[in-house]
Amino acid sequence: MLLAIEQGNTNTLFAVHDGNEWVAQWRTATHANRTADEYAVWLSQLLAMRGLSIGQLDGCIISSVVPQSIFNLRNLSRRYLSVEPLVIGDNVELGMTARITKPSEAGADRLVNAIGAHLMYPGDLIVIDSGTATTFDVIAADGAFEGGVIAPGINLSLQALHEAAAMLPRIAIQKPDRVIGKDTVSNMQSGVFWGYVALIEGLVARIKAEWGKPMTVIGTGGVASLFEGATTSIDRFDPDLTIRGLLEIWRRNTHSKDV
Repeated sequence: MLLAIEQGNTNTLFAVHDGNEWVAQWRTATHANRTADEYAVWLSQLLAMRGLSIGQLDGCIISSVVPQSIFNLRNLSRRYLSVEPLVIGDNVELGMTARITKPSEAGADRLVNAIGAHLMYPGDLIVIDSGTATTFDVIAADGAFEGGVIAPGINLSLQALHEAAAMLPRIAIQKPDRVIGKDTVSNMQSGVFWGYVALIEGLVARIKAEWGKPMTVIGTGGVASLFEGATTSIDRFDPDLTIRGLLEIWRRNTHSKDV
């Protein structure tokens, strides 16, 4: 069984593939100083709840945008799975081209998403990943990563608003019934939610105009589902984009179709 780990700045996803399908997925808050032993205890308990054990895991692939955490994730695989993990960025063959000025600067998560999207959707694509940052990635019809846009994520914007303005409270993200708010909280909710919808719609329109060809827009990431039904600019919502990409990279590097 393959353990796929996708670590963002806010959350870390652990997913298990049994060779046929994804059989389990869990998210935990990202803490750069969490040790391999702490990960192992947490993971063992969750595996047991699914009737699985850590000893059944015989492969591991890691994608992380938190460099200081990779050491502990690598030790988790070595110490408890007894396998050397594939780490995106460590001379791992992605099987795709990054047509940007400095390919080494492309985030691991963005490249993995590009592969996962190209596998599932034909033609030219825009992938919108809503996490700590909101990224808009352009993938050409041949699967190449063409660059894109990075904007602050919706949670980051909320946090900045609360911390910078003494009178503004910390609020939860939700779709307000009206655009025009009648109190402070509804004003903030409208500004953040509909402001991000406008950001998505505006940038998608500008990217498409600059690209000059039809494009399919895919939404993914932790908060992408918030925008489902709120805009027609996103054609598909696909929560499994990243782990699909990780699975494909694993297969390309191990030449295995069994996992």
